[in-house]
Amino acid sequence: MHNFLSLSILYLSCIIQSINLSVTLNNQDKMKISNKMTKELGIEHPIIMAPMFLVSNEAMMRAAIESGIMGVFPSLNFRNDGELEKVLKNLNKYKSENSGYTGNYGVNLIVQRSNPLFEKHLKICGEQKVPFYITSLGNPKPVIDIAHSYGAKVYCDVTNIEHAAKCASLGCDGFIAVGQGAGGHAGPSPLHLLVPSLQHHFPDIPVIAAGGIANGEGILSALCLGAQGVSIGTRFINSTESTVSDAYKQGIIDAKMEDIVLTEKLSGTPCNIINTPYAKKIGYKQNWLEKLLSTNKTTKKYFKMLVQVKGMKKLEAAIHPNNYKTLWCAGQSVELINDVLPSKAITERLINELTEARKNLLLTLSGEEKAPILGEINQ
Repeated sequence: MHNFLSLSILYLSCIIQSINLSVTLNNQDKMKISNKMTKELGIEHPIIMAPMFLVSNEAMMRAAIESGIMGVFPSLNFRNDGELEKVLKNLNKYKSENSGYTGNYGVNLIVQRSNPLFEKHLKICGEQKVPFYITSLGNPKPVIDIAHSYGAKVYCDVTNIEHAAKCASLGCDGFIAVGQGAGGHAGPSPLHLLVPSLQHHFPDIPVIAAGGIANGEGILSALCLGAQGVSIGTRFINSTESTVSDAYKQGIIDAKMEDIVLTEKLSGTPCNIINTPYAKKIGYKQNWLEKLLSTNKTTKKYFKMLVQVKGMKKLEAAIHPNNYKTLWCAGQSVELINDVLPSKAITERLINELTEARKNLLLTLSGEEKAPILGEINQ
């Protein structure tokens, strides 16, 4: 009886969500999803290639544009004078010269006051008319004001209803629901609670599920929960366009979900990393003095800046080969990753898996065939 009720609830959930979700099959019998998110962002598939500090690069953004998804990179990946402006000009030129591609790009801005480059980077992004923004760790109002002045969209990273309400009151266009399984800065709540809660409280604002998603089954489950799309990061670290070290990519292949741990040592904010020997050596929690300095009204801004700079240097060293200080950000979806592929091939696999997962779900609900809990992991 319990299983019947669970399946019935899931089936009803999928029906309810399909009211705002147009699903079609093309000539290759692949799913094509059209909803508020895909229409507003001008992309073919409801997938965001998540912004990843020191990982996301221009080649990955081009691949996202070619693949019909939204590629987003942190502005802090281009910290030297002239770098960010050059990349944005290159991407805008690439889009204009390849209008047949169905993807897009965006920029992730860390909006907290401890980011010394925020105002400068926002000004550059506005001048280059970046089409899409994701804001993290602070007040998104300056970004929303500039973006909306020329028609760009702003989605805000949120981990709870309180923060989401503040972002909604400022006029954000969507939420990135950051759950427990996300790589890097992760939220405290599981997606199966966070996504429906956000959808319930803010029914008119698109919710994007982020954390622990690396295959089509994960995408389908997020859509059934009420998400309009998903944000996927760790899977794209292991893309050929990613320039991190081979050791980092192999670390993702070797790691299991229980190898992902939260550390406060990199930025002061809980961050998911692979539990390497070096991660164990430096520890995961701030000591009493660090906690005091990070919470004191007088010192917290400057101490957070110091922690972030030190953490940034450690991460920057770790992405290069032959470095024993292996600090690798990753999410729990490492459990599902065992290869390195071009970004376009990753996207194609995700859509194929999503199509099969939908078929399997319908068969399961009809009683004709039992689908696997997780899709087949490619060997």
